Amino acid sequence: MPITLQQLNQATLTEAAQMLDGLYEHSPWIAEQALAQRPFASLAALKHAMVTVLAQASTDAQLALIRAHPELAGKAMVSRSLTAESTNEQTQAGLTHCTPEEFAHIQQLNAQYNAKFGFPFILAVRGPRGTGLTKREIIATFERRLGHPVDFERAECLRHIHRIAEIRLNDKFGFEPVTGNSVWDWHEDLARHSDPGFAEQGQLTVTYLTDAHRACAADIAARMRECGFDEVHIDAVGNVVGRYHGSTADAPALLTGSHYDTVRNGGKYDGRLGIFVPMACVQRLHAAGRRLPLGIEVVGFAEEEGQRYKATFLGSGALTGHFNPSWLDQKDADGVTMRQAMQHAGLPGTLEAIGTLQRDPSRYLGFVEVHIEQGPVLNEMDLPLGVVTSINASVRYLCEAVGMASHAGTTPMNRRRDAASAVAELAIYAEQRASADGDSVATIGMLQVPGGSINVVPGRCAFSLDLRAPSNAQRDALERDILAELRAICERRGIGLKTEETMRAAAAPSAPEWQARWERAVSALGVPLHRMPSGAGHDAMKLHEVMPQAMLFVRGLNSGISHNPLESSTSDDIELSVNAFSNLLEQLATEHTH
Repeated sequence: MPITLQQLNQATLTEAAQMLDGLYEHSPWIAEQALAQRPFASLAALKHAMVTVLAQASTDAQLALIRAHPELAGKAMVSRSLTAESTNEQTQAGLTHCTPEEFAHIQQLNAQYNAKFGFPFILAVRGPRGTGLTKREIIATFERRLGHPVDFERAECLRHIHRIAEIRLNDKFGFEPVTGNSVWDWHEDLARHSDPGFAEQGQLTVTYLTDAHRACAADIAARMRECGFDEVHIDAVGNVVGRYHGSTADAPALLTGSHYDTVRNGGKYDGRLGIFVPMACVQRLHAAGRRLPLGIEVVGFAEEEGQRYKATFLGSGALTGHFNPSWLDQKDADGVTMRQAMQHAGLPGTLEAIGTLQRDPSRYLGFVEVHIEQGPVLNEMDLPLGVVTSINASVRYLCEAVGMASHAGTTPMNRRRDAASAVAELAIYAEQRASADGDSVATIGMLQVPGGSINVVPGRCAFSLDLRAPSNAQRDALERDILAELRAICERRGIGLKTEETMRAAAAPSAPEWQARWERAVSALGVPLHRMPSGAGHDAMKLHEVMPQAMLFVRGLNSGISHNPLESSTSDDIELSVNAFSNLLEQLATEHTH
């Protein structure tokens, strides 16, 4: 029989400790100390209590816990001396049925890992969905983590130990994150669509209005209908719009959503989480036959990443009336204009049609967006959710330095006009300048020598600049200094310079009353409240220009990495984000009932 939270809260300390036996390998002290914090309001609260106990333990105690774990496919498995929990996990992952070659490879990795770190490799082999990683995924993770610094890897092992304990705790309580599992599966399913050249390599790339992009839109629209939305359509820029009506015809609406396009070789959760989480909430309401005194409008924005065209936030910009007419004549790398791409996709491709998409802010309560964090903060703090205080200001440039291509062997060093060296000098300055400024960042993410050769001094260098800071003033100062240094470098080196600003976004502080709603929604789940800024730009920045907005972050795995195939989240954390969104809806319903 599964344990209940009420039983755990009411049991004696000895009985309660017995209920939680086996969560942490041969280390009952973690659960025992956590029980001092009873009563627990939720399973999430109990999980975090144990996280806190381990975080406050000494390094020696943490290492002892790590060393209490058996090696994957190690001697304990062969001799069948694993704990029942570990036997179950390693069997589910197929590690008890390795081929001789796989077994030998894992043994070699174990030896390398132990030699470097001095403790066994810990991996939650049941994975982010709880259903088990494949042997291929396990071996790939093993190989990747061998490159980590020692202190970082020790912390990563502890994070995996908490994930192992979380899944074991779910088993004890008979809890399954049913909605989180569904939403996790939706992400995996949508990721089957990818642009040519990437799909063949198993990489996820979905850029504006390609066949893969249009297939994603059709899938999202079909999923919205399955969830019970009353109206679903794809608009004139390719946004997927679903509406779930309120209890009265004149009910105001909550606007929410995020983007479904991706960067090249990106992750499955960036943007898409913010579409699927509110869809899951609508699915719950529809299944219960409930209408709220407000409508819910979920938008899957067609374009946010600026990958195919230099038109970042195109999807959300169309809703705020900020679609730039010149975008229609932009050409992609194959010479296809945006207008042609729209017409090929069956969209009108006219400013008149796009103009009709602008929303009347008076009909909306505000805009909220759920997003994977895209950074390491929540992951390192072992927190599932974070409430966003503000989105940083940003500006982007595409630039080209133009020098003189010449023979690498015969051109003396003091006679060169090396375009690439000029940009390299700027990169060092930008790094130093941003580092000296609290929370500012500067990145040269693209750096190319067109037609370059190994024996030719670079005559041209194309590069990008991405500058971000917590406030508009900080961003402007960073931009001013870096561009001034760039001009000075080029002048000193005899280099010509072209710069084109491709995007500028103001800082977007969260509306206080909306941030407070997210805070109440998170606190109601029994997890600690953490407030944080967003260094990344989001569609919420555009909606901020016309209505109040606030965001919720969800913890990512693998140090919160994003814009990378390793981007992921657990179905447990996704479940919590759906519950938080449902809590926010209930708050709004209560406010608009009275």
